[in-house]
Amino acid sequence: MTFDIRSNDKSYLKYEFDLSQVAKKITDKLKHQLQHFSGKYPAACSIDGQYPLTGNTDWTTGFWSGMTGLAWKLTGDKVFAEELDKQVRDFGERLDLQHDLDTHDLGFLYSLSCVNAWHLSGNESARQYALAAADALISRYLPVARIIQAWGDLSDPQQQGRMIIDCLMNLPLLYWASRETGHKQYAELAFNHAEQAYNYLLRDDFSTFHTFYMDVHSGEPLKGSTHQGYADNSCWARGQAWAIYGFTLSYGYTGDDRFLNAARETAEYYLAHLPADKICYWDLALTEPDTHRDSSAAAIAACGLLELAKYLSVLDPLQKKFIEAALLMAKELSLSYVDDQHDQSGYLKHSVYNMNKKRGVDEYSTWGDYFFFELISRLAAPLPAYW
Repeated sequence: MTFDIRSNDKSYLKYEFDLSQVAKKITDKLKHQLQHFSGKYPAACSIDGQYPLTGNTDWTTGFWSGMTGLAWKLTGDKVFAEELDKQVRDFGERLDLQHDLDTHDLGFLYSLSCVNAWHLSGNESARQYALAAADALISRYLPVARIIQAWGDLSDPQQQGRMIIDCLMNLPLLYWASRETGHKQYAELAFNHAEQAYNYLLRDDFSTFHTFYMDVHSGEPLKGSTHQGYADNSCWARGQAWAIYGFTLSYGYTGDDRFLNAARETAEYYLAHLPADKICYWDLALTEPDTHRDSSAAAIAACGLLELAKYLSVLDPLQKKFIEAALLMAKELSLSYVDDQHDQSGYLKHSVYNMNKKRGVDEYSTWGDYFFFELISRLAAPLPAYW
């Protein structure tokens, strides 16, 4: 199911904006940047409004390739296809070098680059790199705790047993690997992690912990905490957005109704804690008007809401509610947050990377840019699947 804000459904007319113009602005900017970045990648977040350029070294470079692939589908311009092929080779070299792969973010890295390149162009090398990344990801699985450890040395007692809400978005790499190879283990481990996220990262009110620690020897739950949120008992906005989208994706792959319910309820909580313009503060527990917004969380949530709506009946009032909320976010982001300057700036203003470390506050972020591209793609030229 797709949702077209240009349709004759009058209930959506109040959310209209010039979608084709927004798509042209962002794809024109990306084409300029690809031609001038000389094979480099933007860093995770901008500094003073401009992205430093790096090699393929951070956990965020897959978002750049994701944008490149979506731009190809939005425009049909072969320049983007050629650039995506070059980027895929970079991801193959990164595997060979084992550069900064000791992380659950292999899904962010290889789903948006190599899996998508395989789907879009049939690039067999991309398929092989993605399968190798899936193997690396399951090496971080802790069998007693039944989770994929987020980051850190698996043998370090101070790091062991940490799962974070973000990891739900890394699981599609494993579901895909099972479908691609016929080997059930990838999907089984992904399901186990999603189930533990359901059990422990969700609170009773369907707000979420950013982080939860499990005892890797007994499998017992230890504590919930935060790494990027305001407090251990607050609700980090981007984490809640990951939950909406991530639980929806696990439902789509597994059909487990618990995940669908988790997605519905986390979406309801998210929407109930937004300011009037529907662009969230960086933590949903904060309500003062001068609190920093996180546009990246808004873009993630809007994509998640549209994905979630696919699985709801037209008779379910939440379907219309979620679609309308996503469209309102898309409109506000398009009218008030988009940057189309042909320089080293990003695409979506007013993102927050890590408030606690004062990093990337009121800057651009590569994931915010990617999810805005995905949001525009979902409305203008939807693909069968994104993750």
